[in-house]
Amino acid sequence: MLILRIIAWMVIDKPREQRNFNLSLEFRLRANNMKPGTHEIEFKGDLLNRGFWLYVWEITTPEKTHVYYVGRTGDSSSMNAQSPFNRMSQHLSFNEKQNMLRRHLDNKHIIVEMCNFRLIAYGPILEQATIREAHVKSRDTIAAIEKQLAKSLTDSGYEVLNTVNCKKSVDPLLWNKVRQAFAKHFPNIKGIGSA
Repeated sequence: MLILRIIAWMVIDKPREQRNFNLSLEFRLRANNMKPGTHEIEFKGDLLNRGFWLYVWEITTPEKTHVYYVGRTGDSSSMNAQSPFNRMSQHLSFNEKQNMLRRHLDNKHIIVEMCNFRLIAYGPILEQATIREAHVKSRDTIAAIEKQLAKSLTDSGYEVLNTVNCKKSVDPLLWNKVRQAFAKHFPNIKGIGSA
């Protein structure tokens, strides 16, 4: 009963946009039981390199099913091409401008804190640019390949959460290299040499 009173107080005293967050947080805390544990993340330092990367998140849900998210580094709004490591924390944060993966999982009613995550990143495919025109060209090249990767995974039977929109043409040679790199982790991927 005490918990309900605390929740009610939190909800009544907060602006509407914070109410949903508080209820969602309470649900997450209860679902996860906030048990202390030791966790380990191991990665190679190469993952810290800036530049244009492609990556696929493989999420194992509490029901032991898999869903996927396809992304890239290389901002549309700035000249940044962050590392995949940087994007990892942004994707799962509560910053609504950066947490696309969390939002996709929330929309499917998948509790993020109860999932297991695997990130497969390939790159840097292109270096971070120092002038705007070069950045836009590199960004568009990678965005077209990102769209093709998402489509190929979907066509191969993987449940991809996001739809990638891009009207730029796919570089077939670059796509084939990317497809081969991801085929090591997703053997059912289709589209060898296709664009």
